[in-house]
Amino acid sequence: MAIHRILIVDDSPTERYYLSDILARNGYEVSTAESGEEALARIRTEQPELILMDVVMPGANGFQVTRSIARDPALQHVPVIICSSKNQETDRIWGLRQGAKDYLVKPVSAAELLSKIEALG
Repeated sequence: MAIHRILIVDDSPTERYYLSDILARNGYEVSTAESGEEALARIRTEQPELILMDVVMPGANGFQVTRSIARDPALQHVPVIICSSKNQETDRIWGLRQGAKDYLVKPVSAAELLSKIEALG
């Protein structure tokens, strides 16, 4: 199934704009959330086909939100790619253990992001 609707979850306006711009220029329908709590609400109403998740955010962090998505039977079909400045191998392993399909380190390269999305679709 091809991916069209993507939700970007990041507390940084700059990062949301950067990722939104890449995706919109490549034909994706993009929505954004500034927190994990907002993301969980949007996932239920907008039903995105992919979620790009930051880790370090106020409130619930990206690992916690990814785990909530992975454990929820109504949401667990939605793949999550973590996009984080946390660049340690232990962070990547932990993110994947929480249910993420992939883990990208910021600054995310447009080519790498698009190829990861293509691989999931």
